Amino acid sequence: MLFVSALFSGFKSRESYTKVYGILVCMLWIILIIVIASCVFLPGLWVKHIMSKFQQPADRYRQQGSGGELARHLLDRYGLNDVKVEETLDGDHYDPTAKTVRLTPDNYCGHSLTAVTVAAHEVGHAIQDARGESMFMMRQKLASAAMVGERIAGIMMFAAPVVLMLTRIPQAGALTMLIGVLSMGLSTIVHLVTLPVELDASYGKALPILKEGNYLHDGDLIHAEKILKAAALTYVAGSLASLLNLGRWIAVLRR
Repeated sequence: MLFVSALFSGFKSRESYTKVYGILVCMLWIILIIVIASCVFLPGLWVKHIMSKFQQPADRYRQQGSGGELARHLLDRYGLNDVKVEETLDGDHYDPTAKTVRLTPDNYCGHSLTAVTVAAHEVGHAIQDARGESMFMMRQKLASAAMVGERIAGIMMFAAPVVLMLTRIPQAGALTMLIGVLSMGLSTIVHLVTLPVELDASYGKALPILKEGNYLHDGDLIHAEKILKAAALTYVAGSLASLLNLGRWIAVLRR
């Protein structure tokens, strides 16, 4: 406060004081926007960089097998013979409903360090599911609820101005929007719960499997850790974007 007072003490007119104050506030908002944008977009860019970096050399694990073949081997090793392995264009993931590990073409057919490491990560989710681990099961229940919540949120956000127009009661429109915001909050909770689940799939499952099974070449383990960190942090950008969107709607509701 003393610094701010000293800073503005040199201004003799109220107009100049107001002008400089407005410039400082504008600068603070710009800095805040840059920080938030960096937090939302940089994790995703870093993940893409790491994944693509270790896709070369593309034939590093040709003798050991592709990512899809390693996934099948690991699933059989852990007694998960009923879990399938498929190629997909919809991103690497484990589908607990279909009991299927799905890998993108580069990782399903690829023989790179990224391919085998990502395959191990997704098998880690299959192991979580098979063991009925609490955080994984919680995420699945919340994800189902979030899908319903997103539909409710969309309806309520669309209905809020209609309710306000029909009832002429501002509180009714605000209540409708509040229900929509709270429903939207379920997606944010799912993203937050997802983070520890992803970290466990990487560091509690995949890393020990790759290390203890000697599936990697000498010197590759440290790089595999980077890939596993990237696989776990895939959801960070989504979490931050979800929080930002929720905060934006809360700010609108408070006006």
